[in-house]
Amino acid sequence: GKTGELFIVQARPETIYSGTDKNILKEYKLKKSGKVLVEGIAVGSKIGSGKVRVLHNTKSINTFQKGEVLVTEITDPDWEPIMKIASAIVTDKGGRTSHAAIVSRELGIPCIVGSNNATKVLKNGKEVTVDSSGGQVGNVYEGIIPFEIIEHRLDKIPKIETKIMVNIGSPDEAFKSHNLPVQGVGLGRLEFIIASHIGIHPNALIDYSKLKDAKLKRAIDERTFLYKDKKQFYVDELALGIAKIAATFYPEKVIIRFSDFKTNEYRTLLGGALYEPQEENPMLGWRGASRYYDPKFKVAFGLECMAMKKVREEMGFTNVVPMIPFCRTPEEGQKVVEVMAEHGLDRGADSSLQIYVMCEIPSNILLADEFLDIFDGMSIGSNDLT
Repeated sequence: GKTGELFIVQARPETIYSGTDKNILKEYKLKKSGKVLVEGIAVGSKIGSGKVRVLHNTKSINTFQKGEVLVTEITDPDWEPIMKIASAIVTDKGGRTSHAAIVSRELGIPCIVGSNNATKVLKNGKEVTVDSSGGQVGNVYEGIIPFEIIEHRLDKIPKIETKIMVNIGSPDEAFKSHNLPVQGVGLGRLEFIIASHIGIHPNALIDYSKLKDAKLKRAIDERTFLYKDKKQFYVDELALGIAKIAATFYPEKVIIRFSDFKTNEYRTLLGGALYEPQEENPMLGWRGASRYYDPKFKVAFGLECMAMKKVREEMGFTNVVPMIPFCRTPEEGQKVVEVMAEHGLDRGADSSLQIYVMCEIPSNILLADEFLDIFDGMSIGSNDLT
């Protein structure tokens, strides 16, 4: 702001995480599978079960019993008295930063948000199991399914010579992985930030003033209403997501891969159909490094570079290492490095900057020495390589 001061306007005691043993990692695991009734965004990495209680408003919260599964459209602070006694929470609406997600994290309760149809599908009194332990997607299963809690003593894990790093899908995952015995992040992906926090094709933001589709412009405005410069919205959202991961593991190395959406995935973003071709095989199509120097995407890639530069230089997270995906030839790699330098990611000007490349296609192995004349390191993408 204008004064350079930071004001804390509200504070309350945190009661869950401050009292936990940081050397114990609990892993929740279902003992068998079941019929999935509802799915949504997983919050909390836990499992809970009980009888469903569908509530459409707070007028009837006095009917809620301790240990029931709260199912509602969306929550606000008025719901907190019963959220504290729920075995799990499931909502139709909301995302990872919604009230239900924030409070359930704070209370240590398994939660699924953004299910769209939980209040319609789940019936009062029906026994269900809510599993938010499996990653990004959480499931509500029919019936009470037994599960186990495996405790790992992090302080008892033997020290080894190999440096272990962790993969991070979304920035929020970084926080729950911060106390793992790892030496940084081996792979952080921009795709989740683009899909979940931005949701707009970068070229649609670049061309915003030229767009003729009024409906599309309204949809973009709803997401970017604080920004006159729509491109800056893209840069800031990317930078915020990268910085969350970088800050969590600082000063350890955090390798962040530039966007590796395929054309069919880019088409799902707002405005994506205007810029993305239909490909028979997107896996081997216009993706990775081949996009970054292409005139049709070069400016959009520049926004990613600007976000990375902001994280490293303005925020000070020089532990971030950018990585190039799906680079077919050394010549292509050199072109990308030159484009990065145009946008301020220049090893000549910044001696601490390293640039890695994914090793995921045969040419990366057959020409490894030539690739490593251009790049500072490789990350083996064993899935694609196999």
